[in-house]
Amino acid sequence: MGVHLTGLLICRDDIEAATVERELPEHIRRTRDEVGCRSFDVTRRSGTLVWDVAESFVDEAAFAAHQRRVASSDWGSVTAGIERRYEVRRD
Repeated sequence: MGVHLTGLLICRDDIEAATVERELPEHIRRTRDEVGCRSFDVTRRSGTLVWDVAESFVDEAAFAAHQRRVASSDWGSVTAGIERRYEVRRD
């Protein structure tokens, strides 16, 4: 059963946005290298403080491993206070 997450990462201000811009390339690289990651895209909406997020993992175990890694990563720490509006579906 695949797991797919879509939604928004919403910064409150330019400081949060700068943090995302600085940390995101490494977060994307590490996530795409994870076993079971089908796709991982985070794209800033032009002229906004909002990023579109789309993730796909082969199964629940791969998604759970990703969530555990992120929780203990630099990305997880420095973006913990940034608003996320995500929807997860399983097929």
